[in-house]
Amino acid sequence: MQQLAIFASGGGSNARKIMEYFNDNPDVRVALVISNKKTAPVLEIAGSHGIPTLVIDRAMFYETEELLGILTQHRIDFIALAGFLWLIPPYLVGAYKGRMVNIHPALLPKYGGKGMYGHHVHEAVKAAGETETGLTIHFVNAEYDEGAIVFQARCPVDPADTPEIIAAKVLALEHRHYPEVLAGLLAGSR
Repeated sequence: MQQLAIFASGGGSNARKIMEYFNDNPDVRVALVISNKKTAPVLEIAGSHGIPTLVIDRAMFYETEELLGILTQHRIDFIALAGFLWLIPPYLVGAYKGRMVNIHPALLPKYGGKGMYGHHVHEAVKAAGETETGLTIHFVNAEYDEGAIVFQARCPVDPADTPEIIAAKVLALEHRHYPEVLAGLLAGSR
């Protein structure tokens, strides 16, 4: 059985969809949820699914390799970032090369990079007058949003759409596609 870890910083709606998707899967188990915020709702969601959680701080994440040891103890095969806002350090990128993905709420390479997350992305899409947006799932490397693209899905942006409407359209795509793309990647890495 493949062991999946989810890294998340916030509300956890994508993490919840992933947990639900793999809940009864005989081949994949969400084995650990990691957050950099002790009050992140994703921790409660994980608890309600009986999934162990870990809260990390900057020193542990960037100044030691302790997290790698914890991932090894949990026999983590693959990592999914789901709204995790910290840049992944080189030791973790190296250890999980080709086995760690992120989801981004825009069609990369547009609207990516440091500071481009959540509402910042949707406001930029609206301000630029884009006629479409979407999501990108990509492998994680040492830079924000620059890893090889695995999957993209698109949706139209109407002139009357507010950033909030754009966000809702993209989130619906994320919920529909992220668990399925992860399942395909995990099946291919066995």
